[in-house]
Amino acid sequence: MSSSYGGYHSQSYAPSAPEQPPYSNYNHTSSSTSNSSSSSFPAGTPQDVIRSFQMVDRDRSGFIDERELHQALSSGFHHFNFRTIRLLLFLFKNPHQPLTIGPKEFAALWSCLGHWRGIFERYDRDRSGKIDPLELRDALYGIGYAVPGSVLQLLLSKYGDGSGRRVELGFDSFVECGMIIKVKLNELLKLWTCLSFLYFFFSDIGQFTCSIVCFA
Repeated sequence: MSSSYGGYHSQSYAPSAPEQPPYSNYNHTSSSTSNSSSSSFPAGTPQDVIRSFQMVDRDRSGFIDERELHQALSSGFHHFNFRTIRLLLFLFKNPHQPLTIGPKEFAALWSCLGHWRGIFERYDRDRSGKIDPLELRDALYGIGYAVPGSVLQLLLSKYGDGSGRRVELGFDSFVECGMIIKVKLNELLKLWTCLSFLYFFFSDIGQFTCSIVCFA
């Protein structure tokens, strides 16, 4: 994924990374390795984001896996469940190492989550720390996704506990839900574009064939 995934560039809602703990492995890392890791980030990446990545990249490979990503995001944003982490890892994976993300992907993901957190806080009107179905509908509509109520209900049913109580989403589930809708709608848009092209292509061929028959 590019560092401008989904057009999200804003860092205005991105949190500061936690202070770096004084564990020995980090302190004894050579300065050349640290500088190499820092230089792999896009220009202008906040130091807090770089530090958050370096804190969990214990082996200094320049890539972080599922558990390391979980630690970084849970420390910087909110406790994420592993289902959401796996989705984010899939969407932002490094093209050369599919089970990991590197500095560029991490910076893009951090920026994207900052954007989603801004949306979450804007539509969590009762400040409960949860998004209910109406708030979710309004939030998605506010960013250009007019999702039918039946689709929302189907999606929200995956987050219920089976008790029949109204489903409310924490930040991680809200991000997961929003990402799923975004990906699915983009897939539908691509399919619609492809079908439209095929329709006009074969329509033109039909008109051309008809002209040949008429003037033969």
